[in-house]
Amino acid sequence: MVHTIYDIARVANVSKSTVSRVLNNQSNISAEARERVLKAIEELNYQPSKLARALSSGFDAIMVVSRSTKTTANNPFFSEIIHTISAKAEEENFDVILQTSKNGKDELDKCIAKIRSKMIKGIIMLSSPANEDFFNQLDGFNIPIVVIGKVDGDFKNIFSVDTNNYQDNYDLTEYLIDQGHKAIACLHSPLDYHVSVDRLEGYKNCIVDHDLSLRKEWVIDSGYTVESAYQAAKRLLLTPNRPTAVVATDDLKVMSIYKAAAEIGISIPKELSIVGYSNSNISPFLTPALTSIRIPVNRLGEAGTELLFSKITQNKKTIARTIIPTERIVQESVAKVPTRA
Repeated sequence: MVHTIYDIARVANVSKSTVSRVLNNQSNISAEARERVLKAIEELNYQPSKLARALSSGFDAIMVVSRSTKTTANNPFFSEIIHTISAKAEEENFDVILQTSKNGKDELDKCIAKIRSKMIKGIIMLSSPANEDFFNQLDGFNIPIVVIGKVDGDFKNIFSVDTNNYQDNYDLTEYLIDQGHKAIACLHSPLDYHVSVDRLEGYKNCIVDHDLSLRKEWVIDSGYTVESAYQAAKRLLLTPNRPTAVVATDDLKVMSIYKAAAEIGISIPKELSIVGYSNSNISPFLTPALTSIRIPVNRLGEAGTELLFSKITQNKKTIARTIIPTERIVQESVAKVPTRA
């Protein structure tokens, strides 16, 4: 027989509201009444409904907001970080709701609906839109939101866990220059998100700072998919005045350049040097091994989840922006350009 709080109230000789206050661990109840309710719960072997508790106090759940599947297909970063977040949430006995959306308005509407219905106690966003109107509208709901990415504005309830994307791409470009390269192209993603903007600016500023030519035809938006990146890489490598090196701003771009170079018959690094961003699931299979920035995906997921749970459970005061260090791995995908006598 399944018992309800009405049965507990009858056995304990208290009101239903008293039982509810005990189940929700509220303090406005006498010790004697609490003891009777707890004894009745034990006698009846009462198992509280998670749904019933949630209707009054909110679900023990967090929401992970990913980008549209059109922009994340075949991108290992998202599957890896979602796995890390889910594992941490499981340790904390929280459920995870994964949300994707067609566009920014759809995303905002879904977030607001779940907040108002008490379905979630916090949000982790796996990307940071360059247009921060989204954050302005969510900040007023007084629910903690952790963004895996950059946040420019000052908000009360929104926190950033990120790497230094600008400096990483600046350093990758500078490494090519230090190896004697002057004709350096960049394959980047659309500039809808801070990460894309910062990595492109790192490349551009490094080129300018070293008095090199910033050629428009070598700065290529190569989309979000493997196919669009492959087509962009192929067009670049088939141009008569081909660059000697390419900076690829994510691992999809890296894979596309390797594929296009192999098909066209361009030797890496003898005829084309490549630097980019490495992923533990893909990089070991690249030949020659990629010189890259290793993004600590698991650490980003762990740090973001730990920060979110500290805000949910303890409302700890924390800094608005956390930067996770990256590591540059120098391998065989870059050749030194001989200096002319």
